Amino acid sequence: MDETPTHSTRDVQIRTAVISDAPLVAACLDAAFAPNRDLYSSAAYADTVPSLEGILRRIASMRVLVAVAGNQVAGTIAGELKERGEGHLRGMAVLPQWQGSGIAIQLLTAIEDYLHTQGCHRVTLDTTLPLQRAIRFYQSHGYRHTGVIGDFFGMPLYEYAKDL
Repeated sequence: MDETPTHSTRDVQIRTAVISDAPLVAACLDAAFAPNRDLYSSAAYADTVPSLEGILRRIASMRVLVAVAGNQVAGTIAGELKERGEGHLRGMAVLPQWQGSGIAIQLLTAIEDYLHTQGCHRVTLDTTLPLQRAIRFYQSHGYRHTGVIGDFFGMPLYEYAKDL
């Protein structure tokens, strides 16, 4: 799964998503999670890859970042500041042809930097077992399993955290 990237990040811009990015964010999430679709319950997949309306709600309520390359959203991540200086990440995705290019690192660093400037000292994220590559990525960037396992529409949901 760690194939050689087909693109370089030198022409990629990381910026805050705007409403007009919503269809491209939805397409990015869909393309990134499609290989694992059969490993998710239908409700879990629908929550992971939200509708256009769901993306618009996310843009309105969270900081959604996009990695823009030309006219495409090559990657995305969302984060929000919760109470007591804790942040939470959601919706990290990179288009398959951009995976391994460094976009995920750029997005993760940018959202962590944003959350830190908002007073966040600890950030959490949740993931599922089918996303082993993502789990390895998060672990290699300082995230550790907290021991919390929730229910995600019938699937185990594993919480990871990192102190900023």
